[in-house]
Amino acid sequence: MSEPLLVRACRREPVERTPVWFMRQAGRSLPEYREIRKQHGLFEVCRRPELCAEVTLQPVRAHGVDAAVMFADIMLPVLGMGVDVELVENVGPVVAEPVRSAADVERLGVPEPEDSVPFILEAVRLVREALGPEQAVIGFAGGPFTVAGYLIEGKPTREFKLTKACMYGQQEVWHALMEKLAATFALYLNGSTRAGADVIQLFDSWVGALSLDDYREFVAPYSAHVLASVDVPTIHFGTGTAHLLEEMAEAGGDVIGVDWRIPIDRAWELVGYERGVQGNLEPALLLGPWERVEASALRILDAVGGRPGHIFNLGHGVLPETDPGDLRRLVELVHSNSPVAA
Repeated sequence: MSEPLLVRACRREPVERTPVWFMRQAGRSLPEYREIRKQHGLFEVCRRPELCAEVTLQPVRAHGVDAAVMFADIMLPVLGMGVDVELVENVGPVVAEPVRSAADVERLGVPEPEDSVPFILEAVRLVREALGPEQAVIGFAGGPFTVAGYLIEGKPTREFKLTKACMYGQQEVWHALMEKLAATFALYLNGSTRAGADVIQLFDSWVGALSLDDYREFVAPYSAHVLASVDVPTIHFGTGTAHLLEEMAEAGGDVIGVDWRIPIDRAWELVGYERGVQGNLEPALLLGPWERVEASALRILDAVGGRPGHIFNLGHGVLPETDPGDLRRLVELVHSNSPVAA
């Protein structure tokens, strides 16, 4: 059996076309997903393996992408740690009792995924069975900083005031929390790979809120631990991270995911050509005229110049207002304009 296209691209091997997938492709913009969500909450979908697999597979059928990214949430693993999380519509994760003291951290467990999230592992197996050998299953976890931010703040934020106060003023609490998160995510991702995930992505979505020195001291060792723990190709992603790309590459990841704020060829120079790069179309472009989407996508492909290791993606997740038809057109555009391997 040949390996999935995405796996070969992550290894910077010659590929027959540039692989395409979209962050948050499962759900959000698809009408068939919205019908399911009328009856089921997000965590309920995740806890029902057949339903979770169906939602995960919907965008593969609708868009023709080269990979299925599991329909899950970065807060799922912390439920098994003993954290009560509610996903509030139009707000995000809300933590009933934020983690802000040594005692709070001490109460957190480090669960085995077979015990805490068996439904996700079964969903991974179902998706892997449903896909062709050329298509990949992507498992993922949140980056330790991003999840720690939700746990400490108690809800989404862009300032991370309480999080940074903990980092600077309660370093023993911070490092104990990060150690438990990294250990939990490593176990979770290894469970996903055993179940059939071909590629792993670490979503450290909000790590760009940190300075270079703070990232190096407070985050990099924990992200490195998670990324080094799995034996499949890994993608390391964050937003607003142009100033952190070299350090993120040093922390790990066969591929570094970049957002739209930096030209992709410049990003590749920073992370080094011994790694792949994923990205990096501005998601909001898909809310405008197709001609601008097409021109921007072709500029990305031109900037990459056929170098092995490029994975086409958006610079962050699919926006809910995106026309699913435009996503399929984008996949077809990238595939038809990809350099052919020698």
